Amino acid sequence: MTLAQPLWLAVDVDYRSDYAIAAGVLFTDWHSSNPVQTLRVRINEVQPYQAGAFYRRELPCIQAVLAQLKQPLAGVIVDGFVYLGAEQTAGLGWHVWQALAEQVPVIGVAKTAFADTPAEPAVLRGDSARPLYVTAAGLALADAKKHIQQMHGTFRVPTLLKAVDQLCRMP
Repeated sequence: MTLAQPLWLAVDVDYRSDYAIAAGVLFTDWHSSNPVQTLRVRINEVQPYQAGAFYRRELPCIQAVLAQLKQPLAGVIVDGFVYLGAEQTAGLGWHVWQALAEQVPVIGVAKTAFADTPAEPAVLRGDSARPLYVTAAGLALADAKKHIQQMHGTFRVPTLLKAVDQLCRMP
């Protein structure tokens, strides 16, 4: 019997007028351009947005995707920060890591800097002069940044992260 390769899950959420769509793409190879599997979940009861507590809205949606999985994960990539700013306060990714009992590494990939974000999380990809901001829990930051840099695609946002964004936005 051969063991399956560990799967990474990239997740994203899109909010509609009265519900949300959470999506995930599973992959095994950082260089892959195609997911092993895709997931979509409609969440009918969505928490209202609360400034400073975005995770309260987003975390249940991500957990709905995680609940569909039948195999263990090597890690999760969220659209956002694990730690926020120079103070390293808990962001969405940290709450996902906590929800996974600190057993599954979480990488946060944000497209815009949070106030007081230090230079260390910045990752340039392709020909873009605009960085992505990578943070991590359960994994060294240098390794997380290397993984995001290795992801398929010649543009700023890796192919599979763009794919999960488009998947959650589909009608």
